[in-house]
Amino acid sequence: MASKVNYPEIGATRTGPLPSGYRHLTRTVDLDAPLAEAADFLMTWRLHERCGLHPEATADRAAPGVEVRLRFAGLLRIPCQVVWAEESPEFAGFGYGTMPGHPERGEAAFMLEAVDGRVRFTLRSFSEPGTAAARLGAPVARFLQSRATDRFANAMRDACARP
Repeated sequence: MASKVNYPEIGATRTGPLPSGYRHLTRTVDLDAPLAEAADFLMTWRLHERCGLHPEATADRAAPGVEVRLRFAGLLRIPCQVVWAEESPEFAGFGYGTMPGHPERGEAAFMLEAVDGRVRFTLRSFSEPGTAAARLGAPVARFLQSRATDRFANAMRDACARP
């Protein structure tokens, strides 16, 4: 896989501590669905679609090397590349990193794991402004990033809710 991301700490959302010098975000919610069902929703970009990001991916399922442009508000196309992906009976998830043209620099991970008979969804990210405009608008960017992280967590919980 030829990496096209614009930061050096590739894969840091999957293993070990998040790198210093970046803003870190983590959100965790418990889900009411089997891991395989939640994984299918996550790995096929449906979570992103549900959050209004209209993914345009080079593959139907997240896998290393897959590029995805997240279309937002009909105007922005935010480029990312999947840098790691894993699926097993106890874990499913992926991390994607920012590519040139993204307003931020960093990585975000979307992870599902079976824990004590429950399925837990965790989002982890590290980022910093990647453009002059993002640096100037850093307080607004941080607010929007926190809102987006909460939106992902809530959308996954709602998608997995049992009637």
